[in-house]
Amino acid sequence: MLTAARDRRTADITLTREADVRTIAVDGTLQRCWDFPAVPGEPAGPPIFMVHGFRGDHHGLLRIVEALPRHRVLVPDLPGFGSGQPLPGKHDVGAYAGFAAAALTSRTLGLGPDTVVLGHSFGSIIASRVAAEHPELLSELILVNPICEPALEGPKAITSKAAELYYLAAARLPEPLGMALLQHPVIVRGMSIFMAKTRDRGLRHWIHGQHAAYFSAFANRDVVLDAFRASISTTVRDSAAQLAMPVLLIAAERDDLGSVAGQQRLAALIPDAELQVLPGVGHLVHYEAPGEAAGLISDFLRRRHA
Repeated sequence: MLTAARDRRTADITLTREADVRTIAVDGTLQRCWDFPAVPGEPAGPPIFMVHGFRGDHHGLLRIVEALPRHRVLVPDLPGFGSGQPLPGKHDVGAYAGFAAAALTSRTLGLGPDTVVLGHSFGSIIASRVAAEHPELLSELILVNPICEPALEGPKAITSKAAELYYLAAARLPEPLGMALLQHPVIVRGMSIFMAKTRDRGLRHWIHGQHAAYFSAFANRDVVLDAFRASISTTVRDSAAQLAMPVLLIAAERDDLGSVAGQQRLAALIPDAELQVLPGVGHLVHYEAPGEAAGLISDFLRRRHA
C-alpha cells in the first residue's frame, strides 16, 4: 500500500493503488517499473507509461496515477535515479530515450501500440524523443510542464548557468564533499521553495517533504551532472515537428521553466497538438494540481479514442 502523509489543515493525501514492481533488463542493467493495474469496476482505458523529471523518481507522479483509476499505469525510475541502476556511458536524452523504448517493447511489461506515453518536465524531453523516433510504440503523447524553451537563453539563462556551476562544483570536489553538496537539505529545500507556487501551507509542507525524501536518490554525481546538462541543453521543440500522433500539452500559468507564450509556440510546431494551461500553478503540476491534470488527460483520451 502506498501512502503519503499531509498536514491536517488541508485534505489528506492518501494513495491507495497498489503496484506490481517489475524488473526489466536494459543494456546490462536492471531497472524497476511500478505497474498499477486499472481499478476493478472502472471502464478500462489505454495503458499509460509515465516518465518522471530530473532528480525525481516514480514517487513524484503517484498523485496523478491515483487520479487515473481506469487506466493501467506504469512508472519506472529513470536509470541512475531512485532504484534504477546507472546505464553504461552518458546519461543523456538519447540514452534515456533508448531506455524508455526498451521498456515499451519489453515482454515483461507487455505493452502494445495503444500505449499512451506521458512525460513530466525533463521527462517531457525524453518522451517526445521516443515518440519522434518510435511512433509505432504509442498512440498518444501527453506532456506535463513540457520544457519548451532553452534554459540557457532569455531571462532564465543566469539562473541556469548558476545551477550548472553548482553541479560542476559538486562533480569536481572530493566525492564525499561533492555528494554532501548535492544532497544538502538546505539546497534541496531552496529548490523546493523556488518551484512550489501553492499558497496552501499544508500542501507546501508536504511538497517539501517529498523533495527531502526523494530528490537526492541518485546513484552518483556523474549521473546527476549528465542529466542536468541534458535538461538545460535540449527541449521538446527539438522533436516537435516529428510528432505524428495526437499530443496533449498541460502547461502551467506560473511555470518558471516554461512561459505560456513559449508553450503556445511549442504547440504551433506540433502537427496535432492541444494545449491546456492550468491557472495559478507552477512547475509542480503533479503535486499541486494532479486531479486537474488527470481530468484533462482523461477527457483528451476519451475524445481521441471515441
